[in-house]
Amino acid sequence: MLQPSSISAHESNQNGKNPTPREYVKVIPPDRNQPLSTAGVDIQQELNRLEDIILSSMRIPLTGRTLVDEDKLLEQLDFIRLSLPAVFQESLDILAQKDEILLEAEEYGQQVVDVAQAKRAQILAESDIIRQAQREADQLRRQVQQDCEAMMQETIAEVERKRRACQQELEEMRQTAIAQAQEIEDGADKYADHVLGNMEQDIQEMLQIITNGRKQLRGDNPQRTANNSHNSKKSFPKSTTK
Repeated sequence: MLQPSSISAHESNQNGKNPTPREYVKVIPPDRNQPLSTAGVDIQQELNRLEDIILSSMRIPLTGRTLVDEDKLLEQLDFIRLSLPAVFQESLDILAQKDEILLEAEEYGQQVVDVAQAKRAQILAESDIIRQAQREADQLRRQVQQDCEAMMQETIAEVERKRRACQQELEEMRQTAIAQAQEIEDGADKYADHVLGNMEQDIQEMLQIITNGRKQLRGDNPQRTANNSHNSKKSFPKSTTK
């Protein structure tokens, strides 16, 4: 990269002095047909390195001067000089790609927006489904509550009808039992009256037989009749007729 010029190191320049370092250096420009090997060089870092070369060199006391390694310094300067076109070209390439980068960024942003809108639509759809399910659940709950209330009212009415029917049936059974008891009582009275009537008739017939027998006995033998009558009075006390 650094090459000596055609002037010899022992030759003098036009002023008769030793040639300056720049007269020994000839910069060979880079071949534009070849790819730059210095692409992506950090110029700030290379300048800092150049500064380090100067600051790290030995100082001459009481003079404020510094002894610098000329080859190292020129090599670093040459490297920076050759790197600048590559950096400029990289900047130009970046500027040329600006529209493409902006387009890609815009497309990416649009994709992000589309994804966000799709997610929003999905969330809204899910929210609509949840609200619809909530409405259906509320409607079903109200319907079940109404059905339960209707069934409860119907059950209460049915129980009331059963209660009244049971009361009516019990009342009919009570009236029937009373009527049957009265009928049984009347039948018992009639039966007792009939039995007593038969007994009365039998007794009357027996009394008639007894009376006729006594008459016959009194008509055949008056003395015997009198004795029998006297004995009968002793044997049978006189009954009191009410």
